[in-house]
Amino acid sequence: MNDDDLLRYSRQIMLPEIDVAGQQRLLDARILIIGLGGLGCPAAMYLASAGVGHLVLADFDTVELSNLQRQIAHTTDRIGMSKVESAGVALAALNPETQVTCIAEKMSEEDLEREIIAADVVLDCTDNFTIRFMVNKLCVNNTTPLVSGAAIRLEGQIMVYDPKLESSPCYQCLYENADEGALNCAENGVAAPVVGVIGCVQAIEAMKLVAEFGESLAGYLLVFDAKYMDWRKLKLSKNPDCSTCGATSL
Repeated sequence: MNDDDLLRYSRQIMLPEIDVAGQQRLLDARILIIGLGGLGCPAAMYLASAGVGHLVLADFDTVELSNLQRQIAHTTDRIGMSKVESAGVALAALNPETQVTCIAEKMSEEDLEREIIAADVVLDCTDNFTIRFMVNKLCVNNTTPLVSGAAIRLEGQIMVYDPKLESSPCYQCLYENADEGALNCAENGVAAPVVGVIGCVQAIEAMKLVAEFGESLAGYLLVFDAKYMDWRKLKLSKNPDCSTCGATSL
């Protein structure tokens, strides 16, 4: 770290849980963010501002007017631009020292696996079960930590898969029989700050995994109800019959 780094991240370095060593781990880290919508935008912005050295942004969608209510990395003058390029502009203005790689096309499973292998942590910020299950499977197969977030209406949830913990359940353990026709924001709506809250929690969970402090949400499901401002932390058990990480899958 140079003098500018020490000044930029000084308030974070002051924390004994992070200190210089933790900040250096963040600077050396490569984090893959899949989905630059309501969750991915705040997560990416906070990870860049916190000093993550390399962010890989993956999303094949473009910015639309209806996105701007909640996808805070995008602006009116960038409507029609790819979401990853738009987010890249925002991140460069926020922290030009963070390297940003933009993937604006739909990746094959092989390409996605290559990016997951290269990442220290993956953030799933999508709203599609097919993609979620694929990302989860590839993270489990390649022992890459995964932070999954979801938000709809006035509710949100976060869970973490940490391969360092043998008892850590994966996303498939929780949603083995999930319906592909599940709720999404386009059909059911979502309050803007709700996705911001969940995206921010994803960011801090990624920081904890990289900088190695605190206790992650691995083994838990954190549920947020904005209507009543209620948080619930539910203990999860690994499913021995999980098709991805269970004994029958090995």
